[in-house]
Amino acid sequence: MSTGMRRPVTAAVTLTMAGTLGLGLMTPGASAAGNGPCYDGRCQITVSAPKSIKVDSRRFGFGKLEITHVSSRAVAMSATSGGVRLSGSTSPGGTVKLNNLKIWVKSVSGRKAKLQLFPTSR
Repeated sequence: MSTGMRRPVTAAVTLTMAGTLGLGLMTPGASAAGNGPCYDGRCQITVSAPKSIKVDSRRFGFGKLEITHVSSRAVAMSATSGGVRLSGSTSPGGTVKLNNLKIWVKSVSGRKAKLQLFPTSR
């Protein structure tokens, strides 16, 4: 066997080991994980008020979605963007759109709300 034939195998093993050990091979999701599960605007989360959810400010125009009130009748939320306050509220089953982030209130149980966030086009 020639040395040239062994190199690709060695490189593949090296890359596999680096990936297994987490050495420098990170997926985009892995780097966003340090910012929280909703940073990219795609998540399902159960919250009670008050709660701050970190999102990508470059993508949505604000860095934190604040859940300010949860009751069986409504969930209220707000965000501040460049000195402008965005806010909305909806009953369970409804949605609120703040800039290009849509928040769906899937359900409310007691003082906890199940939310689903997803980005929209501008």
